[in-house]
Amino acid sequence: MDVAHLRLLRELRDRGSVAAVAESLHVSASAVSQQLSALQAHVPVPLTTRRGRTLALTPAGQALAAAGTRVDEALVSAREAVGAFLDTSDRPVRVSAFHSAALALFGNLLRELDGTPPLRLADADVAHRDFPGLTADHDIVVAHRLAHDEPWPVDRVVTVPLLEEPLDIALPADHPLARRDELRATDLVAERWVSVHPGFPLAGVLDHLAAHVGRPLEVAHRINEFSVTAEVVRAGAAIAVMPRTTTTPLAVDGLVLRPLADVALVRHVDALARPDALAYAAVRRVLSALRTVSARASARVAGADSD
Repeated sequence: MDVAHLRLLRELRDRGSVAAVAESLHVSASAVSQQLSALQAHVPVPLTTRRGRTLALTPAGQALAAAGTRVDEALVSAREAVGAFLDTSDRPVRVSAFHSAALALFGNLLRELDGTPPLRLADADVAHRDFPGLTADHDIVVAHRLAHDEPWPVDRVVTVPLLEEPLDIALPADHPLARRDELRATDLVAERWVSVHPGFPLAGVLDHLAAHVGRPLEVAHRINEFSVTAEVVRAGAAIAVMPRTTTTPLAVDGLVLRPLADVALVRHVDALARPDALAYAAVRRVLSALRTVSARASARVAGADSD
């Protein structure tokens, strides 16, 4: 069984289509299909199936892709065992983060590492189900999820927790509720809201609040970028749910954050990586630095709350 063919199977799992795999590998779609056929010839059960016009993995294909990840991890570890005797500090490490995490962490991460190893940074905010797939293009993916969301797939990625941050209510500073130290869900039923687009990790928060108060909430605006949401809130057009740790820098110039006393709203910020990516010493160093700057960010917010 060819290791390259196993990698191709994993790419199909993470990227979702033969065309996307071909584009990422700079080959033709027919070449990808031929290599998948060559792999199938050595396996007695179907690895792929047609779903409309898209080729998808069967459960056997998913299992073999996961096994291929472990093979790649072992190969990288073997290379690193030899490479430890060489200077490999110039290997760029590719890190992706959703927008508010990038705002809170990227600057501090660059200062923490001071150029060693070099970083290639990107912002990417996607639907919850699509975060693991970003590990096809990035060594480390900073992702977020709510407590009730599906956990990250353990057969595809290693998960390292970075932050567990409360979700607060963002209000204009001159809003009557802004005078209170904390709020209750029933205080908010008549408000207009800014929410994220459906399918994104925080989209279910307002549904949760609506269920708690027993009536739907009015969503007036759909905006994913919190810095834009902050401007809408400052203008007095609506209120919003915003994460406390990563969006604290936005709670200025007429915007305040207030906690809910009767509903526990929390999101988890995690680093995702393929096991073979973590076999590289440079990637492990960046992950360790990410944990350090995340802990500092949490400590700063906790200290400000206690003042």
